[in-house]
Amino acid sequence: MASVCFYFQVHQPFRLRHYTVFDHTPRYFDEFKNASICRKVANKCYLPSNRLLLDTIRRYEGRFKVSYSITGVILEQFQKYSPEVMSTFDALAETGCVEFLAETYYHSLSFLYSLNEFIEQINMHCELIQKLYGQQPRVFRNTELIYSNALAETIEKMNRFDAILAEGADHILGYRSSNFVYRPPNCERIKLLLKNYSLSDDIAFRFSNRGWSEYPLMADKFAQWINQVNGNGQCVNLFMDYETFGEHQWEDTGIFDFMYHLPQEVLKHPDNNFMTPGEVVDTYEAVDVVDVPHIISWADTERDLSAWLGNAMQSNALHEIYKIEKLIKQTQNDELIADWRRMQTSDHFYYMCTKYFADGDVHKYFNPYESPYDSYINFMNVLSNLRQRCNQSFLNTQKPLGKTS
Repeated sequence: MASVCFYFQVHQPFRLRHYTVFDHTPRYFDEFKNASICRKVANKCYLPSNRLLLDTIRRYEGRFKVSYSITGVILEQFQKYSPEVMSTFDALAETGCVEFLAETYYHSLSFLYSLNEFIEQINMHCELIQKLYGQQPRVFRNTELIYSNALAETIEKMNRFDAILAEGADHILGYRSSNFVYRPPNCERIKLLLKNYSLSDDIAFRFSNRGWSEYPLMADKFAQWINQVNGNGQCVNLFMDYETFGEHQWEDTGIFDFMYHLPQEVLKHPDNNFMTPGEVVDTYEAVDVVDVPHIISWADTERDLSAWLGNAMQSNALHEIYKIEKLIKQTQNDELIADWRRMQTSDHFYYMCTKYFADGDVHKYFNPYESPYDSYINFMNVLSNLRQRCNQSFLNTQKPLGKTS
């Protein structure tokens, strides 16, 4: 049996506007840029992809299934800038063939800095998914597939999830395959689904690469690779950014045609099917324990945290944003807290990255800065004003200002 499990990450941050030391307005986010990017990607990716997959689900009468992790920040932007995208996700949810996963509402790195904030954001996201789509998420995926044993233990203690997603990195699997269900150590109930990064990246990164030995990638060829899992695995976990379709891989590459024909080719083999992550968890038992003592992610060739914590600027910015958590929350000012949380989104720190990426072209698509240094300076200018607002909020309510360390 080879159960194909598609999971798509849907996310765009609230980008900061150009903010100098002379600015004093609390208007931090670039309304025009966020709206234009949201609408552009909606027209190139979200709308055509949703319509294609909705048609595919109907065409195969429920035999084709997918899953999404949609961040709270992009759902806010859809509601504000592209409500038609919301209606297509509503239609997908109504098919019963789409599973919505849980993550941090603000696509943050909070697990690394504040467990309380991490859990609050997960609960916020679950409540939103329940409200919008009538689903209580059973499977969790952390921002950028950041994962470790400690994360799995934290998620299991929440007692609301059955599984967690992670990168099927070679150095944690060794001789084993990502095409099986596993279990984290010290966890009795929760299961671990690992990304098949080779097949996922064939679609996400290599699809339009004319220098690739397998170019052009056709649906029948890809289905043959999936067929090879029969007898050698349980599932093929294809995890990727949704923007792969139409944005990273433009329509003229044939990416939509590929997705149109793929289900037919996969289902030609009688032992193949499509499952959501929750169905994979229900169907297959864990075959082994995978030990991940050190944090991994799905980013770049290193599969570590260096995309967000690789230099002093990133480390400082992250330390400073979480340093004011207690004071921010003590203000009980919803607008202040929302601004602070929007600034936690991982993209802000990714823009500060100075290392060379082997697959960096994809990540440069939506970067609004000319250099990582511009990104850092802009972020810290905004953070300085956020602190001032926080202090002013205490003065206005005549509360004593606490100290941070």
